[in-house]
Amino acid sequence: MAESYTSSRNGDVISNGGHNGSSPSLVPTAHTAGLSSVIRKKLMGYVGFANLPNQVHRKSVRKGFQFTAMVVGESGLGKSTLINTLFNTTLYPPKEPISPAADRPKTVAIESIGADIEENGVRLHLTVVDTPGFGDFVNNDDSWKPIVENIESRFDSYLEQENRVNRTKIVDNRVHACLYFIQPTGHSLKQLDIEFMRRLHTKVNLIPIIAKSDTLTDEEVTEFKERILSDIAHHNIHIFQAPTYDNEDEETIAEAEEIAGKIPFAVVGSDRLVNTPDGRQVRGRAYPWGVVEVDNEEHCDFVKLRQMLVRTYMEELREYTNDVLYENWRTEKLLSMGVAQDSSVFKEINPAARLQEERVLHDTKLQKMEAEMKMVFQQKVQEKEAKLKQSEEELYARHKEMKDALEKQRADLEDKKRKIESGRPLTPEKSSTTRKKGFLRT
Repeated sequence: MAESYTSSRNGDVISNGGHNGSSPSLVPTAHTAGLSSVIRKKLMGYVGFANLPNQVHRKSVRKGFQFTAMVVGESGLGKSTLINTLFNTTLYPPKEPISPAADRPKTVAIESIGADIEENGVRLHLTVVDTPGFGDFVNNDDSWKPIVENIESRFDSYLEQENRVNRTKIVDNRVHACLYFIQPTGHSLKQLDIEFMRRLHTKVNLIPIIAKSDTLTDEEVTEFKERILSDIAHHNIHIFQAPTYDNEDEETIAEAEEIAGKIPFAVVGSDRLVNTPDGRQVRGRAYPWGVVEVDNEEHCDFVKLRQMLVRTYMEELREYTNDVLYENWRTEKLLSMGVAQDSSVFKEINPAARLQEERVLHDTKLQKMEAEMKMVFQQKVQEKEAKLKQSEEELYARHKEMKDALEKQRADLEDKKRKIESGRPLTPEKSSTTRKKGFLRT
C-alpha cells in the first residue's frame, strides 16, 4: 500500500493513502507565514544529496585553492616577517640592510611572490603582493596611485579572461585581502593612512594591523584601537568584518564576535624560536624584561588574525571580492563603456502578467502603425489635392487666355464686317502730301 502526497495551493499536504516503509516518503512540516509559495518537507529515508558537501570537498581538494594577499605599509614595520609567520614558511628571505650610499627608488614599486603550499593534502597557491617604498618619501602625495592601478589592472585582466571564447583556464589573480600596517604611534591615523584606506576600501578587503604592538602597553593598545576605529568610522571607511550566518551555533557566533572585537589586530611577527623562562621553545621575541610569544593570545592578536585570514574566513574573503568588490567595479566599468543592462533580464514575471503586457505592447504597436498609415494617407491625399488644384488653375488660366484671344478675333471680324457693309475699304487710304521744296523768295 503506497501513500501519495498532493500539494495544495496554500502549502498544505494531503495524504491519499498509506505508505510502504521501504521507500522514502515526504511528510509536511509546519506551515510558516510569509512562505505560502514554498513547501518545506523532510525525507523519511536516505536519498543521497546530503553527500553534496563531501563532493564539493573532494573537488576543491583536487583542484586546489588560490589566494592573493597584499601587504602595504612603511618600511621597517615587519611586513615580510608577519607573512612568513602567518603561513609558517619562508616566502621572504632575510633582507640585507641598504647602504646609505645606495640609490633608493623614487616611486612605489609593486612586487609579487608566489608559492605553492600544501597542508594535510590541501594545496594552496599563495601570492603575496608587496609594495616597497610606500610612505617612505618626504612627499607621499599620490603614493597610493600605483597600488590602486595594480588592483584595477588585475580586475581588468580577470574581466578580459571572462570575455574570452574559451574560458576553461581562468586565472584569478585578484587581490583578496590587503593587510595595511599602521605605525604604532599610539595617537591616531595619519593623513596618509586615511587617504590610502579611502581610496582602496571599495576595491579590496581592508584589514588594518597595528605593527610591532610590543612597543605599546596594553592600555595604549586599547586606546590606540579606539582612536583608529573612530577615524575609520568618521571617514566612512569599510573594513572587512567577519560575516555571520543564520543557524550558527553559539560557539561560532561567539568566535566571530571575538574576532571582530580584536580589529584592528595588534600583532607581533617573528619566525624565530626563543626559549621561555619555563623552558619552552616558542616563536617570539626575547627582551631583557621577558619574552613576547607570537602564538599567545594574551600577548598579541596574531592568533585571531591568522584565524580570520586563513583558518576561518579565507573563502569568505575570496567570495566577497568576487561577488561584491569585483561586481561593483565591473558594473561601473561596463557602464562607463556604454554597456547598459536590460532590466527585464533575470526578472521573475507572472506568465499572465507577461502575456497581458505583451498584448498591451502589441496593441500599442498596432495603434502606432495605424496612426502612421493614416498620417501617410493624409499626406498623400494632400499632395494629390495640391497637384489637382494646381492643374485646375493652369487649365483655367489657359481657358481664359484662349477665350480672350477668341473675343479679340471676334471683335476684329465684327469691325471688318461693318466696314464692308459701309463700302469703306478695309485698309485706310494713305494721304500723301507732296511738298515742293525750294528756296524762299522774299
